[in-house]
Order: sequence, then structure tokens, then C-alpha cells
Amino acid sequence: MTKTDELTLAAEFPQATYEGWRKLVDGVLKGAPFEKLVSKTSDGLKIDPIYRRAQGATPVAGRAAAAPWQIMQRIDHPDAKAANAQALHDLENGATGLTLVFAGANGAHGFGLDPSAEAVAQVLDGIYLDAGIGIELQIGPQSRMAAIHMAEYIKRRGIDPAACDIRFGLDPLGSCVVWGSSPYNWEEIVPAVTGAIKGLAAMSFKGPFAAADGRVIHDAGGSEVQELAFVLAAGTAYLRAIEQAGVALEDAQGMVYARLAADADQFLTLAKFRALRLLWARLEQACGLTPKPLFIAADTAWRMLTQRDAYVNMLRATMATFSAGLGGANAITVLPHTLALGLPDPFARRAARNTQLVLLEESNLAKVSDPAAGSGGIETLTRQLCEAAWSLFQEIEKAGGMFASLEQGLIQRKVAATRAVREANIAKRRDVLTGASEFPNLHEADVAVLDAKPIVLPSYGEAKFKFDPLPPMRLAAPFEALRDKSDTRLKRDGARPKIFLANLGTAADFTARAAFAKSFFETGGIEAIDTQGFADPAALAAAFKASGAVIVCLCSSDKVYAEHAVAAAKALQAAGAEHIYLAGRPGEQEAALRPAGVGDFIFAGGDALAMLQEAWRRMERA
Repeated sequence: MTKTDELTLAAEFPQATYEGWRKLVDGVLKGAPFEKLVSKTSDGLKIDPIYRRAQGATPVAGRAAAAPWQIMQRIDHPDAKAANAQALHDLENGATGLTLVFAGANGAHGFGLDPSAEAVAQVLDGIYLDAGIGIELQIGPQSRMAAIHMAEYIKRRGIDPAACDIRFGLDPLGSCVVWGSSPYNWEEIVPAVTGAIKGLAAMSFKGPFAAADGRVIHDAGGSEVQELAFVLAAGTAYLRAIEQAGVALEDAQGMVYARLAADADQFLTLAKFRALRLLWARLEQACGLTPKPLFIAADTAWRMLTQRDAYVNMLRATMATFSAGLGGANAITVLPHTLALGLPDPFARRAARNTQLVLLEESNLAKVSDPAAGSGGIETLTRQLCEAAWSLFQEIEKAGGMFASLEQGLIQRKVAATRAVREANIAKRRDVLTGASEFPNLHEADVAVLDAKPIVLPSYGEAKFKFDPLPPMRLAAPFEALRDKSDTRLKRDGARPKIFLANLGTAADFTARAAFAKSFFETGGIEAIDTQGFADPAALAAAFKASGAVIVCLCSSDKVYAEHAVAAAKALQAAGAEHIYLAGRPGEQEAALRPAGVGDFIFAGGDALAMLQEAWRRMERA
């Protein structure tokens, strides 16, 4: 095809316009308000179903043009020798950096490296720290000396600190959020942190040194706006502290970096990373600085991981990595898909590493800088996040800064409210977790994890300053607790608790609602006994009695319910059913169904978690 050739495939079709699309939509809505198609984020930000192209948009400055992000691999084995073997293997097989997670760190999730000088040296044995690999430390109050031990190890080895790419991860504010306490007030914390930073800088380490870690908000169930505002407030607190310690603000500018959580919401994650860069540039300008691209490290989100159907976590991590990478993250750590179950084995670690390798080396995601630039939807969402996060950041600053706002409970109240709404949406299955709250598999095989004992560290000190903590959570945990009870029952009795599906009529009548009921109850670990369908109440009652179940669910169409549900419910109640459910909304038939013995109705949008918890209580009483 020559340069003058044009693709005329769509030339015969009329040009698509927003107005034309709205006209078609209005015809489908048939008088219903257009707002019905507008969704909202957990911050109340509106997301329209379609957007015009953004005018005058420019790419958000992030990574250097066509530069890949660092492929970080998590190292958290409590045994230093095993951790070293993992690190060497990861670097030999595609990782370009290591995330050293020490026991007691905010992202340790039960495991973590020994922070002693001897263990640090053993973990780093044979690793060429000046060969261009990235190193990130995730440390907590009890493991804070790991940063110093690492610096001393490099000095002993005669390695040039300036040739090392190390992010030291000092973050007392993040630890205060998770722990809900501190032995020291902010005025006492500052000298210790800035002293460590100045000492590391004096040794010629480039940094950055302090981490403004938004993951602590995300892990606790917070929103994107709350996460961004926390990063801004924590970063400001560190910049202020470093400047007050006698470091020029232009030098302090490169001593702070950010961490964000990347989850499976593609557009929100992408917009969040873009928004942080714009927000930080605005903060730098407010400080009288010339903006420089902020280093942003990403971890795939802890709260989205499930223990059940753990392989779905691979898909979640892929989407999260995709979004963070396109959003301009400088480094990404993929949490292995089995981390919620225990310490990941070699296969899980390989899958985590290869998730990034495929996206970078085969899909070439880093070749285009800020591909979302100009997208009406992403640009609008980015702007909305910036405006809302800046407003919350100002509120934190007016309260006296990050530490003072924690003491006042300002952040905690906002995150708790968001978390409560999020948990309610999970319970009602408005937000679906595949394999956990929808589409369960009661017969899934066990997933392998390593047998390792976590390190027990001494206490950090007396908690003199206390405030409400924001501990990490996983969205699937309430449903998984019911599945755990079911597994315990299976091991003890050789069978799971059961519910009898009383299918009425023909397969065409009951199949859809029987499938819904099966998924509904098995989500809570209650095995559904399916049937071929009944017309005779006596035969139905006999089949129920023979099943050994104590609870039952009627499944069929509204038409069949109107003709047969009352008689079926009476027969089941006479046969000893502890409780009778009906799949579907009751409508006008409720007045007749309840006296006949139907106790509850299951349907999309109802509180599935509460209904399942009550079903367990009924079975345990029976």
C-alpha cells in the first residue's frame, strides 16, 4: 500500500457522534433517566458510560521515554539462606530488582526477612548490588536497623554506594497507621528518621530514603482519593522534616518516593498513578521547586487476593500490573497468587515474575509513554482524583499534618466509612470476587505453599501515643471463613453441610434459579444437592428426607411458584425442613408463601453474607 492509499472501510458509514449515540441510548432507556448509566467510585466520583476525546491533553511525565519499569521480585523467606537462593534465581530469570520485605514491615503479611546484620549479609551474598539492579527495602519499626545493616554491608564489601540503586523505605508514618500506636511523638520521630537519612546520604547513597506508602490506606479498605491524599501528606511531612534537619529542599526533593497499590480496576488504577504525578508536581511547585518526576513503586494489591480459587489472583495481578505500568510506575512488585495462603513456592514466584516479563517483553507495554493521554474517560477520572485528593490533603494539613490527623482520627474515620461501604457491597455481591463470593468450587485442589516459620521479633516499645489502627484486610475473608468452616466439617464428619434444591417443574422452569442457588450457597461452603425436578409434593418431601439435609431451597419460575410453591413448602416443612428458602423475589406471592413455611428469599442484590451466616447458625442448631 502506498503512502497515498487510504483505508476506506468505514467511508460509506455516517460519522459517529456523541449526540447520535445519546439519541440511540435514549430510545433504549424508554424514559428512564440517563443517570442510570452513570456509575460512581468509592469516592463518589462519577463515571459516565462514554466520553468525548479530551482536547489539549499532554502526556504525564513519568518514566523516561520507552524505558521499562523495574521488574521487582519479592524476597521474604524467613530463612536467610533460602531467601538468598530465591534472590539469585529471580535475578537469573528475568527480575531486574529485589523487594526485600523484612519481618514487621507493613507489607510482610505474616512472614519477612530476619533484620539482623548477619541475615542481611547472607541474603545479599553473591548479589552484585552495583550492577544496575534495583533494591527496595520494606521495613517496620522492629526491623528498621536493616537499612543501616545494608549500608554497612556495602561499605564492608568496598562497593561504591553511589553505584547502587537502593530505596531504603524509611516510613514511620505508615507504621503508625497500621499499628495504631507509637512509643514516640512526631517531634521525637523526626530526628531519628532525618538522622538516618543524612547518615546514608553522607555515605554517598543516592536514595531515595523515605517512603510515602499509600498501600497502608488501600490495604485497610480505603479509597483512591484517600490513598493519594495520604501519600501527599506523608511525603510533605518527610520533606518538611528533612529540610528542618538542614538539608536544602532541592536535595530533599529526591530523598522521598511513593508506593501505591495497584488493583484489578484497570481505569481507576491507571488514573490513580497518573494523578499522583500531577499532584506531586503541584506540591513541588507550591514549595517553590522545579518539578521532577516522582519515583513511584507499585505493589499489586493485598486486599484483592483470595485464598479460594487462588489461580484467579494471576488474572487480577495481570490487570493490576498492566494498569500500573501504563500509568507510569517506575517499579512493580507482583504479589504471588498464593501469598494469602502462605509463603509462595517456586511456581507461584515464577508466575509473579513472568507476569511482568510477558507484559514488558512480549506485549511491549513500556514502548508508549502515557498511552492514556487524550482519552476522555481517563483524563476526566485523573482530574477528578486530583481535585478530590488535593482537597483532602489540605484538610489533613489544616489538622496539623499527618501525625496530628492520625491522633485526631481524621484519616481513620474516612477510611472506616469507605471500608464499611466496600464490605457491604462484597456481602451483597455487588462487587464480585470470582471463586470466593461468586462461582465457587467446593472441590478445588489444595494449593502448595512453603512450610516456613515466621520470625518473632521483640516488641518495639511502649505504645505511649495511641490512635485507631488501620489494619490490612482482604475483601474475600468473610466468605472464606465460611468455606473454612465447611472444610473443618468435611474433615471431621466426612461430609460438608448440605442444602437440598427443591426444583419444581421442568428443567426449563428451574435451571436458571437452581444454578443461582447452587452458587449462592456453595459460596458459603454449603453443598447444594441438585435434583431433576418435581411435580408431586409427596415425592419432593421423600427425596428431601432421604438427602440428609436440614435446609432446603425452592427453585423454579414465577409461574410455577404461583401454582406449586405453597404446596411444596408445606410438604417440605412437614418432612422436617429446618428452614425453607426460595430463589427469587417474592413479589405478590409473599403473603401466601410465608405462612406455608418459606422463611427467606435469595436474589441478586440481597445480603448474601448475612443470609449464609444465618444458614450456618440454623444448621448448627439443628
